[in-house]
Amino acid sequence: MSFQAELRTEPNAAVIVLSGELDANAAPEFRNKIETAASQDISKLVLDIKELSYMASAGLRTLVFARQKMGADVEIIVVGAQEAVRETIEMTGFHHSVDMVDDYQG
Repeated sequence: MSFQAELRTEPNAAVIVLSGELDANAAPEFRNKIETAASQDISKLVLDIKELSYMASAGLRTLVFARQKMGADVEIIVVGAQEAVRETIEMTGFHHSVDMVDDYQG
């Protein structure tokens, strides 16, 4: 499944919906969405990853980039991680830097 990233804005939040496989080839597209979101006046970055089936180390590095780019004042919410992706995030301890939830209602 090819990677897709869609950015939309809500009041005080940017939502990035990811689907497919987030590998080294896809990471730059995700990074661009993060940079666009960071340029907006938001208090939350919501990463909807319900349809993300795989995350490589490049995807994890991009999550770390998102945390750094957004700063401490922006809450990052990771929504709907499938088991394999959740395990990847938890193995690195990154789940301590974001809020991991099963569902999000803006």
